[in-house]
Amino acid sequence: MIGRLHHLVLDCPDPDVLARFYSELLGWPITWQQPDWVVVAVDDRTSGLAFQPVADYRAPDWPDPARPQQLHLDVMVDDQAAAAARVLAMGARRLAGDAPSADEPGGPWVFADPAGHPFCLIPRPSWAPPVNLSSPAPGVEP
Repeated sequence: MIGRLHHLVLDCPDPDVLARFYSELLGWPITWQQPDWVVVAVDDRTSGLAFQPVADYRAPDWPDPARPQQLHLDVMVDDQAAAAARVLAMGARRLAGDAPSADEPGGPWVFADPAGHPFCLIPRPSWAPPVNLSSPAPGVEP
Protein backbone atom coordinates (compact mmCIF):
# COMPACT_ATOMS: atom_id res chain seq x y z
CA MET A 1 0.00 0.00 0.00
CA ILE A 2 1.28 3.46 -0.91
CA GLY A 3 -1.66 5.57 0.27
CA ARG A 4 -5.27 5.61 1.41
CA LEU A 5 -8.18 7.25 -0.37
CA HIS A 6 -8.78 10.67 1.12
CA HIS A 7 -11.66 12.06 -0.95
CA LEU A 8 -13.35 11.46 -4.25
CA VAL A 9 -13.41 14.96 -5.78
CA LEU A 10 -16.20 16.08 -8.11
CA ASP A 11 -15.89 19.12 -10.35
CA CYS A 12 -19.04 21.24 -10.42
CA PRO A 13 -20.31 24.77 -10.98
CA ASP A 14 -21.33 25.33 -7.31
CA PRO A 15 -19.73 23.20 -4.57
CA ASP A 16 -22.23 24.32 -1.90
CA VAL A 17 -25.26 23.23 -3.93
CA LEU A 18 -23.79 19.86 -4.86
CA ALA A 19 -22.54 19.20 -1.32
CA ARG A 20 -26.01 19.89 0.11
CA PHE A 21 -27.49 17.48 -2.44
CA TYR A 22 -25.10 14.65 -1.50
CA SER A 23 -25.41 15.47 2.20
CA GLU A 24 -29.13 14.89 1.99
CA LEU A 25 -28.82 11.91 -0.37
CA LEU A 26 -26.29 10.05 1.82
CA GLY A 27 -27.30 11.37 5.24
CA TRP A 28 -23.75 12.65 5.76
CA PRO A 29 -23.04 16.12 7.16
CA ILE A 30 -20.97 18.80 5.48
CA THR A 31 -17.70 18.47 7.41
CA TRP A 32 -15.53 21.09 5.70
CA GLN A 33 -16.51 24.20 3.81
CA GLN A 34 -14.48 26.86 2.05
CA PRO A 35 -15.52 28.96 -0.95
CA ASP A 36 -13.73 26.61 -3.36
CA TRP A 37 -13.86 23.28 -1.49
CA VAL A 38 -16.68 21.50 0.36
CA VAL A 39 -16.55 18.02 1.91
CA VAL A 40 -19.38 15.65 2.82
CA ALA A 41 -18.38 12.70 5.03
CA VAL A 42 -19.61 10.55 7.89
CA ASP A 43 -17.71 12.83 10.28
CA ASP A 44 -14.80 15.31 10.25
CA ARG A 45 -12.24 12.51 10.65
CA THR A 46 -13.47 10.35 7.77
CA SER A 47 -12.77 10.53 4.06
CA GLY A 48 -15.71 11.31 1.86
CA LEU A 49 -16.85 13.28 -1.18
CA ALA A 50 -15.34 16.66 -1.97
CA PHE A 51 -16.65 19.26 -4.40
CA GLN A 52 -14.63 21.93 -6.21
CA PRO A 53 -15.75 24.68 -8.60
CA VAL A 54 -14.66 24.65 -12.21
CA ALA A 55 -14.95 27.70 -14.46
CA ASP A 56 -17.02 27.08 -17.57
CA TYR A 57 -18.16 23.75 -16.17
CA ARG A 58 -19.69 21.39 -18.74
CA ALA A 59 -21.77 18.64 -17.22
CA PRO A 60 -20.94 15.11 -18.29
CA ASP A 61 -23.26 13.56 -20.83
CA TRP A 62 -22.63 9.93 -20.02
CA PRO A 63 -21.83 7.83 -21.94
CA ASP A 64 -20.84 10.48 -24.52
CA PRO A 65 -17.01 10.49 -24.63
CA ALA A 66 -17.06 14.10 -25.86
CA ARG A 67 -18.27 15.11 -22.38
CA PRO A 68 -16.83 12.52 -19.98
CA GLN A 69 -17.17 12.32 -16.23
CA GLN A 70 -15.16 14.93 -14.29
CA LEU A 71 -13.62 13.73 -11.05
CA HIS A 72 -10.27 12.72 -9.60
CA LEU A 73 -8.94 10.82 -6.62
CA ASP A 74 -7.15 12.33 -3.64
CA VAL A 75 -4.83 9.74 -2.08
CA MET A 76 -3.43 10.56 1.36
CA VAL A 77 0.19 9.62 1.95
CA ASP A 78 2.67 9.97 4.79
CA ASP A 79 5.53 11.09 2.52
CA GLN A 80 4.62 12.75 -0.78
CA ALA A 81 8.11 12.45 -2.28
CA ALA A 82 8.40 8.73 -1.49
CA ALA A 83 4.88 8.07 -2.76
CA ALA A 84 5.58 10.08 -5.93
CA ALA A 85 8.63 7.96 -6.68
CA ARG A 86 6.58 4.80 -6.23
CA VAL A 87 3.66 5.86 -8.44
CA LEU A 88 6.02 7.06 -11.17
CA ALA A 89 7.76 3.67 -11.07
CA MET A 90 4.34 2.01 -11.39
CA GLY A 91 3.58 3.87 -14.63
CA ALA A 92 1.97 7.13 -13.50
CA ARG A 93 3.11 10.41 -15.00
CA ARG A 94 3.37 13.79 -13.33
CA LEU A 95 0.81 16.35 -14.51
CA ALA A 96 1.98 19.36 -12.51
CA GLY A 97 5.35 19.90 -14.19
CA ASP A 98 8.68 18.14 -14.12
CA ALA A 99 10.15 19.23 -10.81
CA PRO A 100 8.41 19.41 -7.45
CA SER A 101 7.88 22.98 -6.30
CA ALA A 102 5.79 24.26 -3.45
CA ASP A 103 5.05 27.37 -5.53
CA GLU A 104 3.62 25.47 -8.49
CA PRO A 105 -0.16 25.89 -8.93
CA GLY A 106 -1.80 22.74 -7.66
CA GLY A 107 1.51 21.63 -6.22
CA PRO A 108 3.80 19.03 -7.70
CA TRP A 109 1.70 16.13 -6.51
CA VAL A 110 -0.76 15.78 -9.41
CA PHE A 111 -0.37 12.68 -11.56
CA ALA A 112 -2.17 10.69 -14.23
CA ASP A 113 -2.67 6.97 -13.88
CA PRO A 114 -1.64 4.75 -16.81
CA ALA A 115 -5.02 5.40 -18.47
CA GLY A 116 -4.74 9.17 -18.00
CA HIS A 117 -7.09 9.64 -15.01
CA PRO A 118 -5.81 12.37 -12.69
CA PHE A 119 -5.08 11.80 -9.02
CA CYS A 120 -3.37 13.82 -6.29
CA LEU A 121 -0.98 12.67 -3.57
CA ILE A 122 -1.93 14.74 -0.55
CA PRO A 123 -0.25 14.92 2.85
CA ARG A 124 -2.02 12.78 5.42
CA PRO A 125 -4.20 15.03 7.59
CA SER A 126 -3.31 15.06 11.29
CA TRP A 127 -6.60 13.37 12.19
CA ALA A 128 -5.91 10.31 10.02
CA PRO A 129 -3.84 7.35 11.23
CA PRO A 130 -0.48 6.84 9.51
CA VAL A 131 -0.56 5.20 6.10
CA ASN A 132 2.81 3.47 6.53
CA LEU A 133 4.24 3.08 3.05
CA SER A 134 4.49 -0.66 2.70
CA SER A 135 6.59 -2.93 0.61
CA PRO A 136 5.89 -2.86 -3.10
CA ALA A 137 3.37 -5.28 -4.53
CA PRO A 138 4.87 -8.37 -6.13
CA GLY A 139 6.48 -7.46 -9.44
CA VAL A 140 6.64 -3.72 -8.63
CA GLU A 141 10.03 -2.22 -7.91
CA PRO A 142 10.21 0.47 -5.19
